[in-house]
Amino acid sequence: MREDKAVDFTFTEEQQAAVEAAKAVFSGVAPDAVPSPALTAGAVADDFDRPLWAKLAASDLLGLVLDAEYGGAGLDPIALCLVLRESAKVLARLPLLETSAVAMAVQRYGRAELRRELLPTIGRGELVLTVAANGRTGHDGAELAVTARQDGDIWVFDGTQTGVPWAQTCDRIAVPAHTADGRTVLALVPRAHTGVTLAEQISTTGERFGELHLEAVRADTSTVIDAAGAWEWLRNLLATGTCALALGLGEAVLTMTSQYTGKREQFGHPVATFQAVAVQAADRYIDLRAMEATLWQAAWRISTGAQGALPVAGDVSVAKIWASEGVRRVVQTAQHLHGGFGADTDYALHRYHAWAKQLELALGPAAAHEEALGDLLAAHPLSQSA
Repeated sequence: MREDKAVDFTFTEEQQAAVEAAKAVFSGVAPDAVPSPALTAGAVADDFDRPLWAKLAASDLLGLVLDAEYGGAGLDPIALCLVLRESAKVLARLPLLETSAVAMAVQRYGRAELRRELLPTIGRGELVLTVAANGRTGHDGAELAVTARQDGDIWVFDGTQTGVPWAQTCDRIAVPAHTADGRTVLALVPRAHTGVTLAEQISTTGERFGELHLEAVRADTSTVIDAAGAWEWLRNLLATGTCALALGLGEAVLTMTSQYTGKREQFGHPVATFQAVAVQAADRYIDLRAMEATLWQAAWRISTGAQGALPVAGDVSVAKIWASEGVRRVVQTAQHLHGGFGADTDYALHRYHAWAKQLELALGPAAAHEEALGDLLAAHPLSQSA
């Protein structure tokens, strides 16, 4: 995005090209390509959409945020969020956010040998990454769920992380952990590694999640990122990417609702012409525009490092509050305006509702981010920042 003197934000040509490439890749994706989570006792599938992953690699979208020296396009988190927005419109079953966000953290904070080992393979689609960002319960910081201690040139990790997306099918898991002196480090742990065990969990969307257990897991120093601020930066990027997914999903749902109410007739007229229906749809449109504005503010802060009255985490929390509340209201209104048809498992809307609930709660619901924002406001009084 560019910022001129009139504070007119526009997407760059490269960012717009990424959107067009993403639209082309996702144009053939069917949201109902796997069994319905409402009708499936276990996971809807054993793996993510590998053929679609290969198409993203062939279109150079997996290397979008990597520097040219690693075979990437060198774009920023804004471009990633634009692509994520398109992916959510069709409920693309991919670890795109997790892989891209961890790759950017490695590129920004990782040691040179780790960058050389991992980053070139990511753009080619050969390496899949995920991140354990949920902690033990989803209510405490993820870094508090695992301990880290050094034993010479080796780091040793113990603890449990729940709700790790794509855990059974990724190659490496980024695990935040805390040290005895209060530092946070980030380990890139292979899924198949001594001391690592995974218990299967099922997400609201019906996808396979994992409960990750680490018992005296030993990791070489080169695979551990101990730079100050690395986990905070990655966590902010993950939350912002989740907001982009919520926005894309909400836009798709509002489009579905508009099309349905434009065709569904009562008393000889499309229900979309009824004032009560139009007002509800207009309110949800306002929600989406607020979600969009706060998303790009957060993504811009992360991309540019621009200073503000609050740390970037404040903008991220504002975006996540709007994303969580907004996407919930959008799908609830859609269900209401669709009537009983919205709950029909042969119709895709119920899938979007399940994904919306997952995104609403992922990396903290609105209430958690309201609390975090309050803490930031207390620590950084705006009157002193002016």
